[in-house]
Amino acid sequence: MGGFFGAVAGHSVLSDVFFGTDYHSHLGTKSAGIAAYDAQKGLQRQIHNIDNAPFRTKFADVFHELDGTAVIGTINDTDPQPLLIRSRLGRYALVFLGVINNKEELISEYIGGLSAQLGTMSGGDQNTTELVAAYINQKDTFADGIRYAQERIDGTAFILILTEQGTIITARDKAGRLPVHVGQKEDGYCVSFEDFAYEKLGYTTLRELQPGEVVELSTDGLKVLKPGCGRMRVCSFLWSYYGFPTAAYQGVNVECMRCRNGEILAENDAANGNLPQVDCVAGVPDSGTPHAIGYANRSHIPFARPFVKYTPTWPRSFMPPTQIERNRIAKMKQIPVHDLIKDKTLLFVDDSIVRGTQIRETVEFLYESGAKQVHMRSACPPIMYGCKYLNFTRSTGDQELITRAVILELEGEDGLQHLDEYSDGATPRGRRLRQRICEKLHLASLEFQTLEGLQKAIGLDPELLCTYCWTGKE
Repeated sequence: MGGFFGAVAGHSVLSDVFFGTDYHSHLGTKSAGIAAYDAQKGLQRQIHNIDNAPFRTKFADVFHELDGTAVIGTINDTDPQPLLIRSRLGRYALVFLGVINNKEELISEYIGGLSAQLGTMSGGDQNTTELVAAYINQKDTFADGIRYAQERIDGTAFILILTEQGTIITARDKAGRLPVHVGQKEDGYCVSFEDFAYEKLGYTTLRELQPGEVVELSTDGLKVLKPGCGRMRVCSFLWSYYGFPTAAYQGVNVECMRCRNGEILAENDAANGNLPQVDCVAGVPDSGTPHAIGYANRSHIPFARPFVKYTPTWPRSFMPPTQIERNRIAKMKQIPVHDLIKDKTLLFVDDSIVRGTQIRETVEFLYESGAKQVHMRSACPPIMYGCKYLNFTRSTGDQELITRAVILELEGEDGLQHLDEYSDGATPRGRRLRQRICEKLHLASLEFQTLEGLQKAIGLDPELLCTYCWTGKE
């Protein structure tokens, strides 16, 4: 995954892009880069690995190295970028975010059909952004090239380009799974994943792009190069987990959605007779906390923080490359408040349950700290399919999901024909799934948000939402 920020004005916008990009640090911790255009210096670029240091630290010297009236930046978990490209379209800097499911097919087609070549990175793989550039460059204009690349890509393709004319061209992916906001202020324009990033810099929202829409930003304003062309399927996970609390997508604020979601969870538990007798409701920090606040408010059970995550020196726990490292960091970050845990019965709300490994570590940590019982609620429905559009679940295969693993234990391959029943806690299969996960994770009880409850919490037409990881529907 990743985030982006770009700005253009009649003066230097490097500072805006530096801080605007930094505000996307919650979306990636692997690689980051900035590209700038200046009339005298032309295109410039700086890229750093940010595995072991935050963006702000790695780019502390950028003000001595770069400058420009048009600048783009990115933080991501994929390939080093922006790339500087020289082609029939001229020189430009390119950022790509998304997933290409048919990557090998496109590479073979490009290399074989045009007698061309692609460079390899140190691990032997091709840089996905370079592959996207190869397809953009096959057309006579950036707009046609972007549309062509998006049509050929099976997956998701957000594209951000800084041209040698000092303009910014950007395109939302054709299903609108990722947000693209355009902001403006008196002397310039910007483009950003997160709207709060530019609001802190004095910009106001001009509008969000439509799925597949391609626009160009310059000092003259916004010019539509290609109108929207796709059916909106914005990712529901943005609200339930990935988005920053102050962000809004399609006009729906993340923090407000999460609180509503928790309220609906509590309403469902009360209606189904599943509201447990507990001493307090807590969230698995950070994204689980507002879901838990909503649950506590509606259930009238006190909200508390039995443990606090120590964040000043630790990166996001799921980002390290191995599961062992992710688990260890997650555990190191959890600092207990013993008076709120010892001899207490607790209910925790988490944003989602994917593999279950970190939940197991958390539950063991709570029992080691003296908890009497631990109940769990997931703010999402059971995840049945690994995300193939944005890799939000970081799953390399469906069988890594705890739901799939449990279903195979219970019923073998035949059980995979009944995923809808396993998702529904009111069915015998659904109850068995929850009971077995409770046994595995040492939980007193477990329930998931319903798909209808999640959609209600978001508040948009369900037809506009991507729910593939829960339903398997495109």
